[in-house]
Amino acid sequence: MKALSKWECTVCGYIYDPAIGDPTQDVPPGVDFKDLPDDWTCPECGVGKDLFEEL
Repeated sequence: MKALSKWECTVCGYIYDPAIGDPTQDVPPGVDFKDLPDDWTCPECGVGKDLFEEL
């Protein structure tokens, strides 16, 4: 199984790690960044997915 990529917020530097998910928005571990809902936002600064870059 291919490891899922981490993604970084270009505004605040938050790293979305699929191994952790996002407990602040009920995203369980194992959810790929590309599978996050379109309205998901950075839990630290609130920007949208379009301002994240793959690491």
